[in-house]
Amino acid sequence: MTEPSTYDIFIIGGGINGCGIARDAVGRGYSVCLAEMNDLASGTSSGSTKLIHGGLRYLEHYEFRLVRESLMEREVLWKMAPHIIWPMRFVLPYAKGLRPAWLIRLGLFLYDHIGGRKLLPATKTLDMRNDPAGKPLKPLFSKAFEYSDGWVNDARLVVLNARDAADRGADIRTRTKVVSARREGEHWVINLENQRTGETQEVRAGLIVNAGGPWVDAVLAGAVGRNDVHNVRLVQGSHIVVRKKFDDPRAYFFQNKDGRIIFAIPYEDDFTLIGTTDQDFDGDPHDVKISEAETDYLCSAASEYFAAPVRREDIVWTYSAVRPLYDDGASKAQEATRDYVLKSDTSDGPPLVNVFGGKITTYRRLAQSMLEKIEAHLGKRGAPWTAGAPLPGGDFFATGFDAQVRKLMAAYPFLDAGHARRLTRLYGTLASKLLGSAISPGDLGRNFGADLYEAEVRYLMAHEWAVTAEDVLWRRTKRGLHMNEAQRQALDDFMRDANASKNAAAE
Repeated sequence: MTEPSTYDIFIIGGGINGCGIARDAVGRGYSVCLAEMNDLASGTSSGSTKLIHGGLRYLEHYEFRLVRESLMEREVLWKMAPHIIWPMRFVLPYAKGLRPAWLIRLGLFLYDHIGGRKLLPATKTLDMRNDPAGKPLKPLFSKAFEYSDGWVNDARLVVLNARDAADRGADIRTRTKVVSARREGEHWVINLENQRTGETQEVRAGLIVNAGGPWVDAVLAGAVGRNDVHNVRLVQGSHIVVRKKFDDPRAYFFQNKDGRIIFAIPYEDDFTLIGTTDQDFDGDPHDVKISEAETDYLCSAASEYFAAPVRREDIVWTYSAVRPLYDDGASKAQEATRDYVLKSDTSDGPPLVNVFGGKITTYRRLAQSMLEKIEAHLGKRGAPWTAGAPLPGGDFFATGFDAQVRKLMAAYPFLDAGHARRLTRLYGTLASKLLGSAISPGDLGRNFGADLYEAEVRYLMAHEWAVTAEDVLWRRTKRGLHMNEAQRQALDDFMRDANASKNAAAE
């Protein structure tokens, strides 16, 4: 009988925190296995507002440490992944009767000065009667503040962390559920089930990281066997995507009369993303979807600002996710801390370290904090290293994206500008690996629509763990927004046949 594989660290959860920890840990010399029961970033990590931001509104709740750490991470992450992360300017219209102008100015002054800003431009005041940013808004907003934050393709950030971790030796297993985990001597014995084949396997590890996101308590109660666990407050956030409301490249930060805020952000060239909501959630995170009340709220809140109202019939897509916030007893969902909390359990032998809360912007710092805890249990291996190491495809200057697009078009003259830009946005310098020796569109294979070719689909299946059409259309590429149902179904059929052929060849 074959001995089960043994790892230093076993990570439960393939969201941004799990994949970020896997990358950091394997890069320091630990052996790592990560199991995700569905697709990478299939939960909270692909349902964010897609911002790398300090969290201006967190200043109101005195979360100064979190805001400072987040602000410091903006340019670090931009330099690590300039293909999927880039600066964005945000316009915050001043609305009488809401937050006073002096308070907004104070918050933005702190925003500019406590986070080590070097490349991002500073805050400025806008006259909305003359600035193009005022054109799509109601004329009653005469003044606004413009500040810097960042945009991120959240699902790709997760996948690229996983890809880099795997390239450095980590064992990344998607569609793999942790059925049980028990302590046995100095190791954890972990039973796994492949969700596609039903096969089971046993592995061992010196330490478990529970990065289950909204399922972190469920992992403790189920797989690990802890009873009566309650560490996280599940908060639902929903977004709507509508046809483009404005042509300006800047995004909007809208204050609402209930004290909450929403963003309206340019999205995937032809659309505007509006969100998010904040409401407590008590169901199964697998089943989360936007409610009628949330839809009405987002349409109404955005319509307070836009001259042309946002209507239900304008909505082309919605997405929702459940944020696993650490339960700090806050009275309102929007007031619950966005900070992360890491807790170790060594009561019965080998350690278990749980991840509660967190946000995409601070995932790398969370991983470094987790490694400090891991070092305390397993001994130190390597030094922190991720700040200066680009993610796959991100090995070019932070300000060099347009030059990278030109370089790709020079190497592949048959690409039109939009296609080249999209490929560079998703894959950076790895776009040439995807395109290979192609000298014409015909060399890329079947075109499924919206310039999504077979070569790209096969690349995602081979290198990025894509299994279903949903993985490709709604997480890896967002091409689903630009394709009709027949095109989406054709891709689904193609991937089913490709998977079946692959499985038959393996038998």
